[in-house]
Amino acid sequence: MHVTSDQFHEKSAEALKDESLAGALFVLGKMFPLMRETVVAQLPEFDALRDRARDIRNHALDHLPDYLDAFEKKVNENGGRIHWARTGVEANRIVAKLCKDAGAKQIIKSKSMVTEELELNDHLEAQGLVVTETDLGEYIIQLRKEKPFHIVGPALHLSAAQVSDTFYEAHKEYGRTEKVEDKVKLVEEARIVLRERFKNADIGITGANFLVAETGQIVLVTNEGNADLTATLPKRHIVVTGIEKVVPNLDDVGVLLRLLPRSATGQETSNYVSLYTGPRQKGDGDGPESFDIVLVDNGRSDMLDSPVKEMLRCIRCGACLNSCPIYGAVGGQAYGSVYSGPMGSVWTPALTSVSQAGDLPNASTFCGKCEEVCPVRIPLPKLMRHWREKEFEQHLSPTTARWGLGVWTWLAHHPRAYRFFTSLSLVGMNLMASAPNPKGRWITKLPFIAAGWTNSRNLSAPSGGSFLSQYKKAQKAAPPKDTARPSNAEGEGK
Repeated sequence: MHVTSDQFHEKSAEALKDESLAGALFVLGKMFPLMRETVVAQLPEFDALRDRARDIRNHALDHLPDYLDAFEKKVNENGGRIHWARTGVEANRIVAKLCKDAGAKQIIKSKSMVTEELELNDHLEAQGLVVTETDLGEYIIQLRKEKPFHIVGPALHLSAAQVSDTFYEAHKEYGRTEKVEDKVKLVEEARIVLRERFKNADIGITGANFLVAETGQIVLVTNEGNADLTATLPKRHIVVTGIEKVVPNLDDVGVLLRLLPRSATGQETSNYVSLYTGPRQKGDGDGPESFDIVLVDNGRSDMLDSPVKEMLRCIRCGACLNSCPIYGAVGGQAYGSVYSGPMGSVWTPALTSVSQAGDLPNASTFCGKCEEVCPVRIPLPKLMRHWREKEFEQHLSPTTARWGLGVWTWLAHHPRAYRFFTSLSLVGMNLMASAPNPKGRWITKLPFIAAGWTNSRNLSAPSGGSFLSQYKKAQKAAPPKDTARPSNAEGEGK
């Protein structure tokens, strides 16, 4: 997985200047959380379901080899085939060979974060294959050669005008020379172009939301229906998914399905929930002639044996992105990875390295909202803290940050010096503050390593002294405690 996460600071600075992006993020940050809160309030047992989902996912991960073996056995019994891919390179090679053996020329795909992680499209196109994303958002960013902006809505950051420009340039070869900006007409245009790709496709590639060990089925959860067309229209169906997606049985899937759409898009259920068991059987009217599942490791086994194992519980709902103030300020493109927001801040260093993606776990206020909304209770702040510690241990963090932490550590071990320093800081900050006005006193620019706090916002001037000084005043002002021993005539000697 190629990432540009080391450019997070530069890309974030650009994003903060983009007024169009700020508007899209504002709507996203208000809309999805509100929709989630509404449907969650209608389900009193939501938190109990989260506990069950956490336990289901933990159990599956603790017994992953057993459930994967059971899944493979059932897939084989159903007429499908399992292919094991230790690395992303191996996974791409397997898919390319399946396409070559089938004599395929045109490939259609439904939205799959794992194939984005593998950069499968680029690999297949290098083999001379025509690959078309059929999810509308994925199709748009494929034309624009961008990474997904959001794990659920890949193109949520784009305006209708931007999509219009993209379609106008890309669809000329189909004889569509009229530029349209109306949203309904843009969707109609995409449908017309994609319909021909569906009709002519040799192979359909999908991901999978869950793998059911008990039955050998894959579960697809979508809102557009394109995944079902991708899985059923072509003669061959290839599933590319991570090994961590397996769950024991259909009852477990039922629990997870009550949480996934509510957490992702604020729906009680998504428009399409489909289970695929294998290739077309004798007597079936339609369906693919072959059913191949590529199970991708690509670092997941290493995560199983690491302090970030809990990240493998993730069901890709995007709730943590929707609630994160950092993601809400800069958007997904700044992360330079397929995975963005809090979940991406843990996944990306795990799949690449902390040297390549160390900025991401630092892109958090640690407010804890991501953990609060996670449907499978992943302790995201704790996992991001792990990567911060690794970065510090490997001396990858900036010198100024390391120096600052060293000074803080020394002060924390010397109370008198700490009190003197905080008192001095309060005096300095009050000297830098503006004159009093109806909105209070504000500091517009801090010096040295603290400058980042005021680059894009003002800081309220401190008032009332330090916490310790206020605490001492409160202690002095408090009435004395009655320390006399209460009488215990009746209970004496008990």
